[in-house]
Amino acid sequence: MRYKAGLETRDKILEATRSRVAAAGLDGTTIKAICDEAGILPGSFYNLFDSKEEAVLAVVRQAIDAVDPDPDHQGTDTLAELVEAYIAFITTQGDLARVYIRLALSGVGDNAEFKGRVMRHHQGRVSRFSSAIGREHPEMAEAETQRRAETLVSALNGIALHRVMDPDFDVAVHARGLLTDALTGVS
Repeated sequence: MRYKAGLETRDKILEATRSRVAAAGLDGTTIKAICDEAGILPGSFYNLFDSKEEAVLAVVRQAIDAVDPDPDHQGTDTLAELVEAYIAFITTQGDLARVYIRLALSGVGDNAEFKGRVMRHHQGRVSRFSSAIGREHPEMAEAETQRRAETLVSALNGIALHRVMDPDFDVAVHARGLLTDALTGVS
């Protein structure tokens, strides 16, 4: 019973952290604000997390996992599957998508651990997109698949940013257009 209560409290903390970071960014997110929103006492927070940064990192991990169509990294996803997973993430995971974009854009402050995670995630996504392009176009030079992948991932992040600013922006139309461009050589 205590284990279940601990999991429920952890979920409340992560939900509140997601909501606070999505609305106010890292600097506007405090342990007090997280606890108030979660309806818990600070002691309960500290029973589960050592710091605000630890809770935020857990939310960042959720965001990174949520945008991945192949969490086991089998390397069989197509470029279309990667783009569709990104569309689904941006259109169905509101707070997580805002956390993802807000942290990526803010450069995550002076926190080297956050910066490292965001950069490793970006590089990993570019690599996954590049591999998918290469599987679909084996004749294409690796440098070209990397260039197209970097351009596509960066453009998808721009589309996500637009969606954060304008909830009516049609992510799917623009993202699928980028997919076509990446596969047909338009740049």
